[in-house]
Amino acid sequence: MPTIAESSPVPQTSMRGVYLPGGRTVDIRDVPVPTPGPGQVVLSIMASSICGSDVRAIYRDHLGTGAEAYQDVVAGHEPSGVVVEVGPECRRLRPGDRVTVYHISGCGQCAECQRGYLIGCTSPLRASYGWQRDGGHAPYMLADEPTCLPLPDELSFVDGALAACGFGTVFEALSRIGVSGRDRLLVTGLGPVGLAAGMLGRALGASQVIGAEVSAGRLSWARKLDLFDEVIDVGDGGLEQVLDATGGEGTEASIDCSGSGPGRLLALGALKTWGRASFVGEGGDVTIDVSEMLLHKQVTLYGSWVTSLRHMEELTDFLVRTGLRPERLVTDRFGLEDAAAAYAAADGQQTGKVCILPHGDE
Repeated sequence: MPTIAESSPVPQTSMRGVYLPGGRTVDIRDVPVPTPGPGQVVLSIMASSICGSDVRAIYRDHLGTGAEAYQDVVAGHEPSGVVVEVGPECRRLRPGDRVTVYHISGCGQCAECQRGYLIGCTSPLRASYGWQRDGGHAPYMLADEPTCLPLPDELSFVDGALAACGFGTVFEALSRIGVSGRDRLLVTGLGPVGLAAGMLGRALGASQVIGAEVSAGRLSWARKLDLFDEVIDVGDGGLEQVLDATGGEGTEASIDCSGSGPGRLLALGALKTWGRASFVGEGGDVTIDVSEMLLHKQVTLYGSWVTSLRHMEELTDFLVRTGLRPERLVTDRFGLEDAAAAYAAADGQQTGKVCILPHGDE
């Protein structure tokens, strides 16, 4: 692990930061080391993982408007690290504290912020790290104190980075549909988010966890991880395979992490009567037979967007109590200067998660 100045100011004035100009390019620039203002802290970033949304909406092309608009800032919205400086009016954090970061800062005043769902902040002050304000693809990052949550010693910094978005999103969605030991759970889409759903679904007590995917690479990787009781190739008749695996009954719960029409249809179609489904995969659309798939089966469908501050803190405690390590899903680690290779790997990724370590290995 690199040496971290836990009680003294950052001993440098400039650093290197990763920008995403679009068109599958990466730009590494010299930028100033941030200085904390009131209620802010400076973090030494130890791990900053790459999210599929970064690849989809920024790295390939700048697709987003509103919440997805990229404002030419240091990229990376899944960071974790150590507090090295605190600004005036900080009440909770001290230099040396290990933290993971909720990846949106809000106004703190609107109804959604008051509930802890900064993702839904309605103020123009809302800004996502790595999208509208500088993120974690740099040695140091400026963060608002309320967005920094304690990272237990039992978890690595890579664990903390993955908790910041993917695992938090899944934990929220599975909590919404109340997954427990009474349920069989279907996960559609076995990218990093779907793999997290399999890991958390089993830990929450699901009696059977089934994964469904179309990519041969992801199917192979999911089987090697042994997170699922069954891993189904959707190209071979996904619904029939789910029914076969459940004795013809279907599942009580499902979560779509694919963001695809076929994945969403399978997540709904495989449910039993009175089943519950959650959609977390971004983008795309789907056309459903409302009467057949929702009304007549008495299905409850939840849309779930990220998580809340409180639930993210619950997640880190849950990970410790259950011995789960999100880091298990990481297949590739890169230094900051190799960020172009990191994004190229994430763009073509058919297995697990890609992580940038701005200070080198933990």
